[in-house]
Amino acid sequence: MKVEDSKALRFIFRDELYLLDEDKKNYSNPAETIPEVVTPPAVFNYTGGNKKRFLLVAYYPGHDFMPDAHLAALESTLGRMGYGREDVAILNLAGCDADHQQLIGHFQPSTLVYLGSASLPDGAGEIAFNVIENMDGIRILYTHSFDDMMNDVAKKKAFWEQMKNL
Repeated sequence: MKVEDSKALRFIFRDELYLLDEDKKNYSNPAETIPEVVTPPAVFNYTGGNKKRFLLVAYYPGHDFMPDAHLAALESTLGRMGYGREDVAILNLAGCDADHQQLIGHFQPSTLVYLGSASLPDGAGEIAFNVIENMDGIRILYTHSFDDMMNDVAKKKAFWEQMKNL
């Protein structure tokens, strides 16, 4: 009789079994190893060079980064602040499944701007709207999205007033 699983032997034989040393390796059950669950790192598809550690997070489903008109308006604002595209990173959160800490860990921003409520990732916590806050050495601004600002002069002015203080 051939037994495939050594655990079944105790049901077949009621007496004690003694194995020779060379046979013990065939019937011993090494501790089952549980594979470690490894979360793959988030993939960040962004534009810009992030040279000045300035991260802008937007939310635009169906776009790589931002619609052209919104990107032009943002670049104009950044230009007035003395920043070019190589100085900043523009991330579309719609194409990414990352939380606040993953963003911080990957981009290591000194300045972080969330453009609209949809751009706030999980774990961002309570951030006052349109007020620059310092959190763990990072200047954070949660402000209007460009969808909201494009046709509203008051929102554009409020956005600019905060941006020029960053």
